[in-house]
Amino acid sequence: MSLDNAVWMLTGLAAVVVLLTRMRLSSEQSQAGHALVPLGIVRAHTVVGIAALGVWIYYLTSPGGTVGAIALVVWWIEVLIGLLILTRWMSRPSKHAADATGDSWAQGPALSILGHIGMLVGISFFTWIVLADKLS
Repeated sequence: MSLDNAVWMLTGLAAVVVLLTRMRLSSEQSQAGHALVPLGIVRAHTVVGIAALGVWIYYLTSPGGTVGAIALVVWWIEVLIGLLILTRWMSRPSKHAADATGDSWAQGPALSILGHIGMLVGISFFTWIVLADKLS
């Protein structure tokens, strides 16, 4: 597998993580349970994620140093927001509310941890790709 194909595959996985995070957090807004993430933060995570994907795909189709640097900055903001959301979700369970219901995706935070740590690793890889100018 060429490096370019790996980058495109990871870009697709990043899009899936952004989409699934939005879907999962939006569905939890109407539930009792864990410390809910404010809807504004969920929206910011989604908007920054879409912007990161857009700038990144533009960079992949027409590589340029400035566009790559902008894409990385937006990606790192997205990763930071995601990790902060994950940290909040894991560290502040409500003492007076019932467990979240209807989460058919996974029991506990395992899926979210996998997605967000995976994003951290993937964006670190993207950073290496841009800084080392590895795209053909």
